[in-house]
Amino acid sequence: MQIILLDKVANLGNLGDVVKVKDGYARNFLIPTKKARRATEAALKEFEARRAELEKVAAEKLAAAQALGEKLTGLLLVVQQKAGVDGRLFGSVTNHDIAEALGKQGLAVVKAQVRMPHGPLKHVGEFPVEVAPHTDVVVEITVKVVGEE
Repeated sequence: MQIILLDKVANLGNLGDVVKVKDGYARNFLIPTKKARRATEAALKEFEARRAELEKVAAEKLAAAQALGEKLTGLLLVVQQKAGVDGRLFGSVTNHDIAEALGKQGLAVVKAQVRMPHGPLKHVGEFPVEVAPHTDVVVEITVKVVGEE
């Protein structure tokens, strides 16, 4: 299916690119999340008419993400979780827990923006975690997991 990208999509293209993707990816993800639109003649004309407006919105999103990235740079986030004597956690610390802890500090982060390369944290200690508020802005923070008794 031919689509027009209305936002930058990682590993696919930038705003305004006309790309061919699988039908399911377009119908189930890109079009419902308003990241893309079918590439018809009418849609192409409408896009060209609104291109400046869409580029302005994309630039504002990028600026907001860069501001959030500056706040997050070098951040040490402390998360408490019940742990056993050997330092293993009862349960784990997931991207949801990290996003929630960042939200309590006044930093608006969605759990999908928290990238945990080695999966959920299951031990007490300090771990590097990436936060990506935008496809172009990726910041590494340190999560310190402490055991509560």
